[in-house]
Amino acid sequence: MLENQIGVIQGRLVPKYLGRYQAHPKNYWKDEFKIASKLGLDCIEFILDFNEADQNPLLNPDGIDEIRLISEESGVQVKTICADYFMEAPLHSEDLKVALESQKVITKLINNASKLGVTDIVIPCVDKSSVNEKSIRSFVTQLSKVLEVAENQKINLSLETDLPPKTFLNLLESFDSNRVTVNYDIGNSASLGFNPIDELNCYGHRISDIHIKDRELNGGPVLLGQGNADFNIFFNKLKEFNYCGPFIMQAYRDEEGVNIFKEQLEWIKPYFQ
Repeated sequence: MLENQIGVIQGRLVPKYLGRYQAHPKNYWKDEFKIASKLGLDCIEFILDFNEADQNPLLNPDGIDEIRLISEESGVQVKTICADYFMEAPLHSEDLKVALESQKVITKLINNASKLGVTDIVIPCVDKSSVNEKSIRSFVTQLSKVLEVAENQKINLSLETDLPPKTFLNLLESFDSNRVTVNYDIGNSASLGFNPIDELNCYGHRISDIHIKDRELNGGPVLLGQGNADFNIFFNKLKEFNYCGPFIMQAYRDEEGVNIFKEQLEWIKPYFQ
């Protein structure tokens, strides 16, 4: 039986914040820890949004103390962070001012996250922050500047990209550090039409964080089991690797979140056995 932690991306167990599909629920984020505890979850993957970033607990000393306290009270840890901030302000932005500010933000985030015992910071390189042939060199250069900080704090910089498997592997091998790892999103890979066997053959040993989601081919999120994600193939292949990271539920949500989450958690649980 796998002994991985089971968690949820922040905001999935509470009503949408300002109508956003995925966001840090600014004024009621603590409520989610109590709900997660009742559901028997181990952890919450905290979100750092671009919007109102300066008010996010992750970037403030008092906020770090608040996260630590609610984690102790609820028994629900924060071991991973999804830094959606860098979708809006990519490290490899052509705007030098944006890139420099993002450097400061990720450095501060790594140092603050270490106080919580965080193992992974997920850096999304998808949609507006996609890495392509034109930007890949800049991305490698910019991320390399914070690798020493990540190594000192023993935190993985876990990349989520929309690159084909071999191209993604080439990107990973551009870094001289085992702290650059992979965030594998089952649903996003299905939407892109990637073969999970090809993906895991390329970088299965470098996966440190897994998002549980389902999507239709070239389409959006759907209930687990109703899209193009092949959970049987993925989980059977995953057994070949000593994956010890968390499984983070990032599954389809509605306006409220918690009931539809419970249904999907029950659906996916057999794969965790």
